[in-house]
Amino acid sequence: MAKPKLFSPGPIDVAPETYAAMCGPTIGHRGADFEELYASVQPGLQEIAGTSRGVFLNTSSAWGIMEGSLRNLTQKKVLNLCGGAFSDKWYGVAKSCGKEAEKIQVEWGQPIDPADVRAKLSEGGFDTVTLVHNETSTGCMNNLAEIAAVVREFDDVLLITDTVSSFSAVPTPFDELGIDVLLCGVQKALALPPGLSLFVASERAQARAATTPDRGYYFDFVEFQTNHEKNNTPSTPAIPHIYGLKERVDVMLAEGLENRYARHAATNQALLDWAAGHGFESLAPEGFRSKSLGCFVTPDDLDLSGWIKAVRNNHGFLINGGYGKIKGKTFRISNMGNETLETMQELFVALDEELPKFRK
Repeated sequence: MAKPKLFSPGPIDVAPETYAAMCGPTIGHRGADFEELYASVQPGLQEIAGTSRGVFLNTSSAWGIMEGSLRNLTQKKVLNLCGGAFSDKWYGVAKSCGKEAEKIQVEWGQPIDPADVRAKLSEGGFDTVTLVHNETSTGCMNNLAEIAAVVREFDDVLLITDTVSSFSAVPTPFDELGIDVLLCGVQKALALPPGLSLFVASERAQARAATTPDRGYYFDFVEFQTNHEKNNTPSTPAIPHIYGLKERVDVMLAEGLENRYARHAATNQALLDWAAGHGFESLAPEGFRSKSLGCFVTPDDLDLSGWIKAVRNNHGFLINGGYGKIKGKTFRISNMGNETLETMQELFVALDEELPKFRK
């Protein structure tokens, strides 16, 4: 059986042109050929990230940078902002790294209240905050600008932001917002296979890292900066991924970032409209819904697993049946990456054809 086209929220569908680009020649990563490749992706990535700082490339999932950020930057105590599977896990990772950690916990699908962040930080003792901008498990997008502004009220507190499923789908202007670490993986809106992560670190973050003992090597921010200045990486890079990244960045800039953001907004609205037309309720409240995916509450009269299986087997499309503790209670559909109104409509036709067979 042919593999289905992925409308799950990561990894997502990868274009044939991207796979072709990834088949570039193997080159030495300690020479001019790689340095040229590394340098060639920087201007575009900086434009997408809204920064004049370097965008570091690392061979790992985003979790490597999520853990590495704590090891580099948390010297006192971290405040984890939790409201879904990935933001909740960040608190557990902090504890497993031996870091002192507290959390603000909201119900899955609900946004973080910036006022609560201010109140908690006012208690003192914190030097880092972790935020998942777009919680992929719930389809809830937090107000990054407002939360970043609150954190900036506290001079010694650094903000680490996961933009795994929002980077390049919506604006995330690093310099303008005063974020200290912005990180993502490439398997979501960037539409590459998993295996590469990107991050930007502020001058404040780099200065903090330089004074942090036991920060390790593989994710050492100081090593990344030192090697970046030579257009290189601290350890062996995933060169095929960087070829693919170059191809995707070029495509994004040719489309135009504002056009790209508008396309994601349009495909997401089409998804929300389709769901509302069938009585499917979004888990996240209005005003805080992701622009790159939808997460919907599974109604009692729907055989979710049967519907998903039929859509896959009969039409070759795969959506996701929920994640973590809300698996089966919700389902998720991606509109990120390369999707258009036309490709989303193809999915809706398939979903609609099978849906009546699985509603009681």
